[in-house]
Amino acid sequence: MRYMQIMLAAAALALAFAPARAAEKQLKLIMFQGTSGLPVYVAQDKGLFAKYGLEVEVTYTPSSDFQRKSLAEGKFDIAPTGADNAVAMVDTGAGDAVIVAGGDNSSNQLIVQPSVHGYADIRGKAVVVDAVDTAYAFQLYKMLALKGVKKGDYTVLSKGGTPARLAAMKADPNNVAAMMSPPFSIAVQKEGFHSLGSVADVLGPYQGNAVAVLRSWAKANGPTLVNFLKAEILANRWAFDPKNRAELEAIIAKRMKLDPETIKASVEAAVGRKHGLDKDMRLDMAGFKETLRLRAEYAGKPGAKPASPSKYIDLTYYKKALAGL
Repeated sequence: MRYMQIMLAAAALALAFAPARAAEKQLKLIMFQGTSGLPVYVAQDKGLFAKYGLEVEVTYTPSSDFQRKSLAEGKFDIAPTGADNAVAMVDTGAGDAVIVAGGDNSSNQLIVQPSVHGYADIRGKAVVVDAVDTAYAFQLYKMLALKGVKKGDYTVLSKGGTPARLAAMKADPNNVAAMMSPPFSIAVQKEGFHSLGSVADVLGPYQGNAVAVLRSWAKANGPTLVNFLKAEILANRWAFDPKNRAELEAIIAKRMKLDPETIKASVEAAVGRKHGLDKDMRLDMAGFKETLRLRAEYAGKPGAKPASPSKYIDLTYYKKALAGL
């Protein structure tokens, strides 16, 4: 009996001095499906969000328009998204969005129907975009223009996210081209579609995905945002370690029901030798300036100059996260 009393007292003392486990902060993310979401998937499966007291709920967006509107309305906290989507929210007054970290270089390919053998074959046909005024639509217009195919030589069909664009191409052979990133850009080439080139090869540096939030939310939730970015950076670093490649492929395969060869190629495109993701989620300033330049060219007034990058970014949270690792 005396022994039991001593043990219970010791247990109570240990509990009294043990650090209290903080209640998990719930976050709502809205993002596109694909390997650009790799850091989120890894942080979920490897317990990195939980490590920083976060519980993350992911919703896949059907389109950029839906994502931007939902973030502006406060229905979601964080949007891993095309950097241009945050820029568009600011420029149109739709929401005071701000980019707080980088992501990838978009890894986009210009995917075309089997019947298209060169850029000239796109004339008189339709190209399929998410929305007519979003980043990857601008990529498409510019790639075509550089190859001598001007706006007006083709029609533009807005359909939303990649699955919807692909469905439109399969439904109508007149819908001949769309921008796609892994794993979709890899999977469709097994079905007879092919690529006319990548953004990196044709346009050069480009800031594709980034992490966007509302400024008001960031100010009210600074420590939470820093912890989220810590988890994401650690997830990316884990993903880039070659010894984790097999497990990484399994993590991606859980979310995207594709054949092992496509999964392997998609992971290679994200974190391999010619990786699309940035290991530490840095914002590529040269690439971001290109993002702004294309928006000014295709969404601004004739002769418009791109605004300063500082209008759209606040990297103080990212720097705190990086310093705290």
